[in-house]
Amino acid sequence: MNQDLFLQEIKGQLIVSCQALPGEPLYGADHMAKMALAAKQGGAAAIRANSVTDILAIKAEVDLPVIGLIKQNYKDSPVFITPTKKEVQLLIEAEVDVIAIEATFQERPNQERFEELIDLVRNSCNSLIMADVSTYEEGFKAIELGVDLISTTLSSYTSYTKEREIPDLPLIERLSQQSPIPIIAEGNIKTPEEAAKAIHAGAYAVVVGAAITRPQIITKSFYEAVQEASVGLNVKRS
Repeated sequence: MNQDLFLQEIKGQLIVSCQALPGEPLYGADHMAKMALAAKQGGAAAIRANSVTDILAIKAEVDLPVIGLIKQNYKDSPVFITPTKKEVQLLIEAEVDVIAIEATFQERPNQERFEELIDLVRNSCNSLIMADVSTYEEGFKAIELGVDLISTTLSSYTSYTKEREIPDLPLIERLSQQSPIPIIAEGNIKTPEEAAKAIHAGAYAVVVGAAITRPQIITKSFYEAVQEASVGLNVKRS
């Protein structure tokens, strides 16, 4: 899919992140493929997915654009979203529409530079590059390096943004007002109302993950609300 068509399809739309980690009930490519199908039926314009196995299963199940990433932990770095050329190469081979790469200022594994990963994509395929950032400064550095989209995915997840409000609407708004490329709102968006606020803040599109695709987390939020209400009611009655 060419850049113009992809950007046209996601403008003002919902992107659903279909991810499950080892140990979670829905971990596995078959589950994620069906989750992507459910997301499509609900109106999602694109899917964000982790791991080549899940990506290939999702591409076989739905005809939506795929934003691909590979989460990989390295001992010498906190960077974990498509952190090295190895993961980038795997996503190139999976032929995803967009490759999401962490673009924080934290030290990268193997002392690789973000610029090297960008060059690898540009010299190997036509996939767009999405930079996952946690701050305004990271976003604009990634823009200077020539990425195609910025996502606010990592606000509150880096050591220096843990105290940020979530979702980080101020970051979304500031980047959207000054960026020459699309800003994708992602990270801790838990309700339809918050997704709408992200659009009003200037987001080009909105990514929602756990609030849609991780039922154990959704269940826990309901459970905690019910427990709190029950305790409050019992206090009043005592």
